[in-house]
Amino acid sequence: MRAMVYQRFQERPVVRDVPTPACPPGGAVIRVEATGLCRSDWHGWMGHDDIEVPHVPGHELAGVLEEVAPDVTGWRPGERVTVPFVCACGACEYCRAGDHQVCEHQTQPGFTHWGSFAEYVAIEHAAVNLVRLPDEVDAATAAGLGCRFATAYRAVVQQGRVAAGEWVTVHGCGGLGLSAVMIAAAHGARVIAVDVAAPALELARVAGASVTVDASDGTDVVAAVRDATGGGAHLSLDTLGSTTTFQNSVRGLRRRGRHVQAGLLVAEHATQAVAMGPLVGTELELLGSHGMAAHHYPAMLAEIATGMLRPDLLLGRELTLDEGVDALLAMSGGSPTGVTILRPNGPVAGR
Repeated sequence: MRAMVYQRFQERPVVRDVPTPACPPGGAVIRVEATGLCRSDWHGWMGHDDIEVPHVPGHELAGVLEEVAPDVTGWRPGERVTVPFVCACGACEYCRAGDHQVCEHQTQPGFTHWGSFAEYVAIEHAAVNLVRLPDEVDAATAAGLGCRFATAYRAVVQQGRVAAGEWVTVHGCGGLGLSAVMIAAAHGARVIAVDVAAPALELARVAGASVTVDASDGTDVVAAVRDATGGGAHLSLDTLGSTTTFQNSVRGLRRRGRHVQAGLLVAEHATQAVAMGPLVGTELELLGSHGMAAHHYPAMLAEIATGMLRPDLLLGRELTLDEGVDALLAMSGGSPTGVTILRPNGPVAGR
């Protein structure tokens, strides 16, 4: 099969022929129809994750079951599927409690093993991790769910406990942030979107933001949020992952506000200082959010199928694997507006 491979971190990947993955015991092989190009893939290529090279990236995917292990029941080749980017073991303490997204023995395509920037990808523990796609959700839309949209859904709805009428601030309007804007607005919140790029803020308005704040011109973001909300956000999310966005998110909360960290804080941003006096005195909550378990997907997919959520509006360019090499490297200069989709097997007829 053809796949995008890099031999060393920060070295230009090459699209070349590699062996097609074998179906693992209890697992499945998926023929990839579409896969999202995510900033997490760039972090992996930069060497920010524990990855062994040579490596095939890609962790947001949708496709068709090519092969299913004999010991997996309830699934058959030909079914349209997606998977979470955190694939759970189904047996550890956290999986038994339903918290698959923090599985002790998790695997992640594109990180712990070769991923979906390829014609085929192998998935372990298929019975726990496969998600059926409704007919209303096409492959490109489903490919953008695995990391960004599903992560945003859990961050806003489950971890953030969004409620209608609340003020929600989203710091960073890449794919994850725009997803959070859309989900919060669809659930009745009033959303403030913060970014440094005018096109991203325009797309945030399309996604449902009531207020936008352009942070590129030296605007005091915390003051702008407090002014717009009459005292601070009920819920605020850092969907970028930087010292600036984290600090602005926490400082822009009202009393008893909730901060959710959904963007990855890595390298020099990994350790943050928090003033504990205000946190205690105003009873703030600081929460992490890491993907979403497969068994929580049906509620999100139902909202997409009915049109309550429109992740298709957040899609950007569709590229071939070869074109995806330059798109991955270009992320060193910033994330593109909208979700970039790669088509390892070419366009899908009729979709």
